[in-house]
Amino acid sequence: MLQHIIENLQRNKAVFKELLSGITRENYLWKQQPEKWCLLEIICHLYDEEREDFRARVKSTLESPTTAWPTIDPPGWVASRKYIEQDYEKKIVEFMTERDESIKWLTSIKNPNWKNAYMHPKVGPVTAQLILDNWLAHDYLHIRQITKLKYLKAAIYRKAGLCRRMVIV
Repeated sequence: MLQHIIENLQRNKAVFKELLSGITRENYLWKQQPEKWCLLEIICHLYDEEREDFRARVKSTLESPTTAWPTIDPPGWVASRKYIEQDYEKKIVEFMTERDESIKWLTSIKNPNWKNAYMHPKVGPVTAQLILDNWLAHDYLHIRQITKLKYLKAAIYRKAGLCRRMVIV
């Protein structure tokens, strides 16, 4: 199971890199609606979640399941960490580096007890395996989000007549 997740996290690194590279400033700052995230905010979120949520919580749960997890605030970080002011290209590189660190760490774990569980005060026991599974699911959630955002932006161009129709012969 661990190998499958590691392989998919590694593959998803390449997917994120491809989906997020070569984007103009206009496009990475574009929002479908003011309260929705743009690509810059998404990559900042992925970077923070990689370091401070998934890797940190899996590690904590495996090594010391009775120790309180680090506090996180993903929705609040958008404003408090000024995501919209971050350097887009730099954040992509930083996320890629953190993903490499995660893969390196995951492959170094010897005989993990994936049933170790942290007793979350609101949801009850959360196993290291559940966090690991959600890490991969989180990737897919944001791959879908990025793809949808890019689709919506392209649809606006089409609607405005800025794209020519392709004719398939």
